[in-house]
Amino acid sequence: MLYHRRFSVSFQKIIILLAIEMFATCRGAAVPVAALPAVPLAKLTPVDPGLNYDPHPQYTYAYDVQDSLTGDSKTQQESRDGDVVSGSYSFIEADGTRRIVEYTADPVNGFNAVVHREPVAFIKPVVKVAPVAFHP
Repeated sequence: MLYHRRFSVSFQKIIILLAIEMFATCRGAAVPVAALPAVPLAKLTPVDPGLNYDPHPQYTYAYDVQDSLTGDSKTQQESRDGDVVSGSYSFIEADGTRRIVEYTADPVNGFNAVVHREPVAFIKPVVKVAPVAFHP
């Protein structure tokens, strides 16, 4: 405890001395921007906003994960047609139930989601993996 107190007092003295030195160097004023080193900035090319605009965007994607080693089980799918998006996703919760979320979004109704929970018939136990020994 005594060492900690000495270290703390010494550290406080150093901070105070650094603050006094900074104040003296700056003569009580803020450091002017001109005194700071100039950092070269990358020059950006202007982009025509008309090039990246899609008046009717469309996409569809989906994925499914079923990992028997970790017991991870989740899915997601989503589709977009213009300003209307719809999709769903599901995953196994910690209590063993499957949460299923079905959602839609459009300019008139906004974002809406319906959540379902259903019991999972069988949860496969996680397989324990033996640690690997490292021999240099």
